[in-house]
Amino acid sequence: MKKKEQAACREGACRVESLIGVDERGQMVLPKELRDKANIRAGDKLAVITWEKDGEICCFTLVKAEHLAERVKDFLGPVMRNTLK
Repeated sequence: MKKKEQAACREGACRVESLIGVDERGQMVLPKELRDKANIRAGDKLAVITWEKDGEICCFTLVKAEHLAERVKDFLGPVMRNTLK
């Protein structure tokens, strides 16, 4: 973990919000309190971003697709404008 990330975790940005189980069909349920806090509603799309260590996925993050799309536009917008000139 980078120093900046470690500092953020020490300041309370990283925490265990809840523990969730996986049922026999592989489904998980995000607790209502967490969905409310994250403003996740029925029909929302979440992107799953994974990290690998030693060839295995060690952790993953859920990102609301709309926020991911905004970041991609921010990143690719200037590149595409320069490319299309």
